[in-house]
Amino acid sequence: MGLEELIINCKKGNRKAQEQLYRDYSRTLFGICLKYSRNRTEAEDNLHDSFLVIYEKVGQFKHKGSFEGWLKRITVNTVLQKYRKDEPLSLVSDAIEDTETVLDSSYENLSLDVLLKHIQELPDKYRLTFNLYVLDGYTHKEISELLGTTQGTSKSNLARARKLLKEKIEITKNKAIIGLLIFLLIGFCV
Repeated sequence: MGLEELIINCKKGNRKAQEQLYRDYSRTLFGICLKYSRNRTEAEDNLHDSFLVIYEKVGQFKHKGSFEGWLKRITVNTVLQKYRKDEPLSLVSDAIEDTETVLDSSYENLSLDVLLKHIQELPDKYRLTFNLYVLDGYTHKEISELLGTTQGTSKSNLARARKLLKEKIEITKNKAIIGLLIFLLIGFCV
C-alpha cells in the first residue's frame, strides 16, 4: 500500500492501515519519544499516546511537507503537552547566564546509550529544552512558545541542562578511570 492510499485508509479508520502506519513509523517516533522521556516505559506510553493523536488527526494532514515530518511534530507536541499538564515548566530554581557551556571533546567516546541515559535523568524542564534546542534545532522563541515559558527561561534551562549533563558525564568518566585503575591494580597483585 502506497503512502497516499495508507493516509486515505487511516482517515477512514481502517485498522489494517493504522497497523501499517504503526509498523512503518513506530521506530522513528519511538526514538523521538525516548529522547524526550525519563525512561523507556514512559517513552512507550508517549509513543502510544502519540499514535492515538495521529490516528485522530490524520485527516488534518494537508500534504504540504513530508508526512514523516508531520508525524514527528505531532509526536513532539503530544509529549510536550503531557509535560505541560503534569508540571509547570517555567520555574527555574537557579538561573545560569552562560548558555554556551560546551561539552569537552574528550566526551566523544561516551556511548550513545550512556549519553541518552544522562539526558533522560535531567529534570523535565531541562531535558525538554535541551532536546528541542540541541537535538531538534528549535530556537529559544519557538521553545518558549511550545513550553509556555519565556525566552529567558528557555536560555536558562538550556544552560542548566548543559551544566548538569557535563557534571554527569564527568562523574561517568571518573568512574571509568577508577574502574580501570582497580582492574590494573588487581592485575598487578595477581
